[in-house]
Amino acid sequence: MNARHGTRRRGLPVLVGILLVTGCSGGPLGPIPGGPLDGPTAPVDGGWSHLDAAGIAEIETDPSDPYSVTIAYNVVGDHIYVNAGNTKKRWAANIVQEPNVRLRIDGTIYELRGARVEDRAELARFGEAWTQGWFRRDPTQFEEVYVFRLEPRSATASDGD
Repeated sequence: MNARHGTRRRGLPVLVGILLVTGCSGGPLGPIPGGPLDGPTAPVDGGWSHLDAAGIAEIETDPSDPYSVTIAYNVVGDHIYVNAGNTKKRWAANIVQEPNVRLRIDGTIYELRGARVEDRAELARFGEAWTQGWFRRDPTQFEEVYVFRLEPRSATASDGD
């Protein structure tokens, strides 16, 4: 067996594993962006206390042409946040243009609105939680940062307290 065929044979189990873990459901496939998310929807009743302080989710942006990616989230107080750092990634640019998003956590979809966080005190609270988890780059150190507080679509704008 040559090296080329050996690589293909090892890659197939990895691909099958990824498909099994993701359940072959609509949306992103690991780091590969996808389209519309599928699954049951649920209201955000009682906040986010049922979630870990940090975790992985999938977010769908741009309802007219759904684009979804896998992202990290943080729960700080009663709010859930996602962070694109100092890069205006496609999903972040989409939220700036159209704030309606769908967030899928553990197979359940929440219909939300993304509000870009620009208040320095709220960014500092988020940054403290962010750097105590998996990440070390404090978003308050960037001149421009794309952190979004996700709120139920029926909620009015909040100051993040």
